[in-house]
Amino acid sequence: MRRREIVVALLAAPLVSSAHAQQPTIPVVGFLNSASADGYGSMAVAFREGLAEVGYHEGNNVAIEHRWADDQSKHLPPLAAELVDRRVAVIFANSPSVSAVKAATSTIPIVFLSGDDPVRLGLVASLNRPGGIVTGVAILSRELAGKRLALLHELVPNARTIAVLINSDFGPSGRFQAEVQAAAVTLGLALQFLQANTDAKIDASFASLAQAQAGALLVGPGPFLDSRRKLLVSLAAHVAIPAGYETRATAAAGGLMSYGASVADGYRQAGVYTGRILKGERPADLPVLLPTKVELVINLSTAKGLGLEIPPTLLARADEVIE
Repeated sequence: MRRREIVVALLAAPLVSSAHAQQPTIPVVGFLNSASADGYGSMAVAFREGLAEVGYHEGNNVAIEHRWADDQSKHLPPLAAELVDRRVAVIFANSPSVSAVKAATSTIPIVFLSGDDPVRLGLVASLNRPGGIVTGVAILSRELAGKRLALLHELVPNARTIAVLINSDFGPSGRFQAEVQAAAVTLGLALQFLQANTDAKIDASFASLAQAQAGALLVGPGPFLDSRRKLLVSLAAHVAIPAGYETRATAAAGGLMSYGASVADGYRQAGVYTGRILKGERPADLPVLLPTKVELVINLSTAKGLGLEIPPTLLARADEVIE
């Protein structure tokens, strides 16, 4: 190598090294979910869509550290601690995961998706002015419990006893149960509550349904039951029982009826808020988001398979009818 080329190379080396050192590091978002990647992977996709809406694309200008508890609540505290140790910029946590994240950090911004009132839970000071480092999206599924029961009763008017499947490990289930019981008194219905927090208990609950007198089934809220929508729809078809669910995704998977806010859209909104915080906004200044639309979805094909004739008045009120 000529002398001049050697000098140029030596002068350029520090510049290249310096330029490399100044490459900006992309922010890392923590994503903690009590469910499993198999059952709730579509929600992670919706979260990424929300991030993309405000200009953040995974693998490009943001990284996401996913942690799934696989429906084991005991895994949530150590998983939350992992994300805090990773020094992520923001942590998203679904309803059962929020308390573990709050216990793990007092400085990292938190975006939640809650199925219960976040003010009552102590997550925020108020819906309009959250205060602190926490904000998010509240689905408020409990408030729709009575209406969901009434719609199922309208769909299956001859059913005087309704079975209700709940996961008692999910915090909002207790208040959901109380709301359903109050609505049942008004409607003159008897309820039979079934508990399920594992796949085996879901199987056992449906086995008992085959011997019971319940004329319909109402499925309670929460990530565990929602993420098992295919199993629930299959078992309901097997015992030929009309069933009402919370999410549109379950009706689309073959469930008879759903009534509730879109959980997937809630994850999308949480992704948007996460992106806005990455851009510098404070959680304290971001009001808790509430559902803008509650959807009634009826699966006509499933109704026909059960030999049910949907009342025309109910069909007229449906936001979507799946053929």
